[in-house]
Amino acid sequence: MNTEANKPENSARPINQFIRVAEGLSTLAGIAASLMIMVAIALTCQMIFIRFILNGSTVWQTEVIVYLVIAATLIGLSFVQKERGHVNVDLVPLILKKRSRYMLAIFTLLISITIVGIMLWYGFEYWHFAWSRGWTSDTVTAVPLWIPYAALPIGFLLLTFQLLADLADIVVNKASPFGIE
Repeated sequence: MNTEANKPENSARPINQFIRVAEGLSTLAGIAASLMIMVAIALTCQMIFIRFILNGSTVWQTEVIVYLVIAATLIGLSFVQKERGHVNVDLVPLILKKRSRYMLAIFTLLISITIVGIMLWYGFEYWHFAWSRGWTSDTVTAVPLWIPYAALPIGFLLLTFQLLADLADIVVNKASPFGIE
């Protein structure tokens, strides 16, 4: 008996939904990261204007700019992965046969997920430690450090989701390993 639930396209539906959600989150992360960079640039221009045109002092701008750029880097990781924007040396995948290329892609993604998962674990631990201890920056602004440190677990969690989506793409044959047909 061939029902709707037994059709192959319906069995892949949860995987495809996960892939869409992960890619959507990566896109939102990319937008957030670009907005953080734009705010950091605007603050840099404002700081230059105050320092060199008005001959005034700046108190908080440098610290906020540093936090924004670091957060943009970490939160933007998943978007860069989604867009395949990382440096890619594909000499080995190019010379491998299709099956070996497939196995190498699976192995590479599993190793990447493991490493990023470890970074996620320790990033979360570090963020939680700063939050539970009430750490603040040693500056006049005394920023609660759990706020900028939140970029660690958020960024690595988003990257883990994107790597899992990339793995699922390859496993369900929606994408070719290393983008090579």
